[in-house]
Amino acid sequence: MSDLENNNGVTPCTSEDCSGCEGCGTDGEATVTLTLDDGTVQECAVLTIFPVDDKQYIALLPLDENGENDDGEVYIYRFQEVNGEPSLDNIMDDDEYERVADAFDELLDDSEYDELVDADDEN
Repeated sequence: MSDLENNNGVTPCTSEDCSGCEGCGTDGEATVTLTLDDGTVQECAVLTIFPVDDKQYIALLPLDENGENDDGEVYIYRFQEVNGEPSLDNIMDDDEYERVADAFDELLDDSEYDELVDADDEN
């Protein structure tokens, strides 16, 4: 994982597809540090980077001071690399956000289904 930090205060995993990246998830190995609009700093686990409508998006799980998330809140941003540097942008369009949130929900559903199938295969 990279410790690069861009002008948005972001330190994300630099892999284009975190689904194959060991360490992605809530274990804290792949994290970003966000500076929120109110100036607070928020550490987040990188859940995944995923495509929707020819753009890339990143799902982040905000972590508390113990590196945990108890409320299940997820942040979703538009993700791109500019001159090799990662960049996150807010999704301002409601329709775009709905499409992206639906795609992320589908990823979660597929992941849960895969876990159930894997568990059945083990039994």
